[in-house]
Amino acid sequence: MPSNYMYKDKKFMWDGIDYPSQEKALEKAQKYKDDGFEVETYEESEKTYLYTRRVVKEVVVEGQ
Repeated sequence: MPSNYMYKDKKFMWDGIDYPSQEKALEKAQKYKDDGFEVETYEESEKTYLYTRRVVKEVVVEGQ
């Protein structure tokens, strides 16, 4: 499984889990969405894969 892919000019990263059913994948996808992620699903060989992305809205730089 590729670790990332481009969808509509946006880069998504695989969450690293092979979900045995679409139901379990969609449960996890909802948790990601609740945490502010965009989520895309991909199905292959009776498994579902989640790809996520989140836009950084604030960068905190700590000084010395």
